[in-house]
Amino acid sequence: MIFREKPDLDFLNQLGKDSMTGFLDIRYTAFGDDFLEATMPVTAKTKQPFGLLHGGASVVLAESLGSLAAFLTLEKDKYYAVGLEINANHLRPVKDGLIRGRATTIHLGRKTQVWEIKIKDSADILSCISRITLAILEK
Repeated sequence: MIFREKPDLDFLNQLGKDSMTGFLDIRYTAFGDDFLEATMPVTAKTKQPFGLLHGGASVVLAESLGSLAAFLTLEKDKYYAVGLEINANHLRPVKDGLIRGRATTIHLGRKTQVWEIKIKDSADILSCISRITLAILEK
């Protein structure tokens, strides 16, 4: 397992309840040896004016997953992770339902980490793929 300790999903969800993740109803739902997953409902809060999932909302899900996954790999009393760059390719529109993102590691270095986040719709069809690069900083 790449995480320093077994992730506590209840703790992770409480951590973001008063931030952007809480506002968009992002919920951390699963983890494995090398991934972290979360869901986000497609509602009025996450749609653009034409009724489709807003690309920015997908990026919020991707950055939230990648940043928190990186944090979970670090010695919390010594290091923290901050985003350097994120990109996203929006492949298919989503009109409703629950999207699910999964962050998997590409690179775990001493000074940087790179994570890939795949976001799928309720039918398990890929709608967005994102990559985030994070700087690992000393406290």
